[in-house]
Amino acid sequence: MKLSIIIPVYNEEKTLREILSLLAKLPIEAQIIAVDDASGDKSFEILKDWSASNQLEVFRHDKNRGKGAAIRTGLRHCQGEYTIIQDADLEYDPNDIVKMLETADRHQADVVFGSRIHNPQSGISYRRFYWGGKFLTFLANLLYGVNISDESTCYKMVRTTLINDLNLTCQRFEFCPELVAKLGKRKIKIFEIPISYYPRKMGEGKKIRWHDGLSAIWTLIKLRLLPSGDA
Repeated sequence: MKLSIIIPVYNEEKTLREILSLLAKLPIEAQIIAVDDASGDKSFEILKDWSASNQLEVFRHDKNRGKGAAIRTGLRHCQGEYTIIQDADLEYDPNDIVKMLETADRHQADVVFGSRIHNPQSGISYRRFYWGGKFLTFLANLLYGVNISDESTCYKMVRTTLINDLNLTCQRFEFCPELVAKLGKRKIKIFEIPISYYPRKMGEGKKIRWHDGLSAIWTLIKLRLLPSGDA
């Protein structure tokens, strides 16, 4: 199998069926893994119903642990050559996954990121998030020399053996900076392609907050200070 797709889910009943339907229509063979992070709405019931008649592996946390923890749970079950994260909302277009996989094949790449910055048509949710993402990208490039344009993009495709070898410890939204930092410390080349982005607002369920940005900054700095063998 070429690709594993991990969907971390927390209270996404409004968009979950649509994103699952879009993923099911992709013209690729993919293992789709959903990890419900103790949702309080009908998300888990939707996942179970969908898995009864579609190819979907469903796992659930007994208590809410965060996006990073849900991703790490999913990683334990990935069997594809590559793994990518798909948020359960509709901010990202799953059709871009096909283009990313083609890029990985063409370049025999270990890592491909989808860059919202490289697509001038991509939307912006809030200016503070846009500039916060710009700063995190600048900091990642400065500290790790990764030469990327979009540190906080959801679409990060990584060879499965590699991402499992990174020993991720993230719990919440620090997944992105931890992954970038550990790839940078290993001098892994990151390819980027333009992707679409349709941001939602807080009232529509957007969950990231300002303090998650501070956590991301600290993660990048902390992992730079640690010896390579400890990061």
